[in-house]
Amino acid sequence: MPDHYAPFPPDGFTARWATWDGDGREELTLGWENEGWTASGVVGRERVQYVVRLTATWQVRQFLLFRDLDDPDLWLATDGSARWGEVNGAHRTDLDGCSDVGLACTPFTTTLPIRRLPLHVGDTADITVASIDVETLGVVPDRQRYTRLGERRWSFTRLDDGFGVEFDVDRHGLVLDYPSRYRRLD
Repeated sequence: MPDHYAPFPPDGFTARWATWDGDGREELTLGWENEGWTASGVVGRERVQYVVRLTATWQVRQFLLFRDLDDPDLWLATDGSARWGEVNGAHRTDLDGCSDVGLACTPFTTTLPIRRLPLHVGDTADITVASIDVETLGVVPDRQRYTRLGERRWSFTRLDDGFGVEFDVDRHGLVLDYPSRYRRLD
């Protein structure tokens, strides 16, 4: 069995990041409710808020993105079998097979597969995520590779364009510094 990360406290956890250039900030709050995790992040530079509802085993169930409305600008859900739909019930067949969500404006979504995948050091997994553009609200499948390089060191590669980065995570599996993009503040 692979090394597991420390559990988050059930009464809540907060993490903060700054963009690499110091121009933007994010605050993530993670809490336990209704037998699962709810992650809520506020990303300052992009002026968005996101909510990700997860099972106890870190499988995405719902994703909501708020930009300038009280109601979500984007609301996606999955049935647990990698079938995705919108809040209005429309089945998004183009997203079938996606296991997670990805937002380029936050390092948090990188934590989703890290917490969910049971990888040993040296193991690799290829996954497909629903990648969300916060400006256009476009959502497309994005093929990614995660490799566990050490107990707390990972490598991430986008398979379609070859972008890759190595980074460290904390004892909970949350990204610390993500070179050229984010720095952990606490």
